[in-house]
Amino acid sequence: MSWLTRVRNSISFLPKRQAAENLWHKCKTCGTMVFIKEWEDNLWVCPRCDHHDRIRANQRFSILFDDGEYELLPSPEVREDPLKFRDTKRYVDRLKAARTSTDERDALLNARGSIGGREAIVGVQDFAFMGGSMGVAVGSAFVAGVKAALQARAPYVMFTAAGGARMQEGILSLMQMPRTTVALAQLREAGLPYIVVLTDPTTGGVTASYAMLGDVQLAEPGALIGFAGQRVIEQTIREKLPEGFQRAEYLRDHGMVDMVVPRGELRDTVARLITYLAPEQEAA
Repeated sequence: MSWLTRVRNSISFLPKRQAAENLWHKCKTCGTMVFIKEWEDNLWVCPRCDHHDRIRANQRFSILFDDGEYELLPSPEVREDPLKFRDTKRYVDRLKAARTSTDERDALLNARGSIGGREAIVGVQDFAFMGGSMGVAVGSAFVAGVKAALQARAPYVMFTAAGGARMQEGILSLMQMPRTTVALAQLREAGLPYIVVLTDPTTGGVTASYAMLGDVQLAEPGALIGFAGQRVIEQTIREKLPEGFQRAEYLRDHGMVDMVVPRGELRDTVARLITYLAPEQEAA
């Protein structure tokens, strides 16, 4: 063994993969390499091209609530795998894997806290949990969030992110569409605001129900929003769709979204909307 080999072997190097994961983030849109800390300080938004990465529920709560302080609300208990569904894997095994990888019970979490000094209930769908798909647990969590808002006489703010209904629950997942709609009717009857923030992606049955029923519809820049996929639509109507179809900016320009709001401005925007829509509520 040469002296050069001995010296090289005596030096500790971090594995290449570990160093890359710990220090750098590669933007999925423009390919820019950004320091992880810079990326996180910029709220997981690329500083070069403004691409808004998907983030987890706890990160949403920390960004939105005053001083990042909030109280998680308990998730309702529901019957799991009611149809005993199996495809290439058993549904119960898919649930276990999703819970292990995300450390969450299901795809929708609710939390209570203050936004601009005003109490609010916030629901967040996590796309990391089985694509944010809507099953009985998600429907139950949404209804629980509405009930918490009714009890607290506070607005309900919903961040949507979903690939649609959860196929493993069949018709039971589709029943969550009218179920959540009825819950929102109770919120509206009580005169409480319902604010929706559409994030990437929001599609399928979620778009066809509570995602599009807000008093105000906000969206993050570049978010994919729609019901059916672009290819399916093109094959159905036999026409080429315009550039940017189903993106937040296109939907804003065509009246389906009220505002496209960068992540760094969301808290101030939501706080201002709460003040406008619930002026009778006293500041906390």
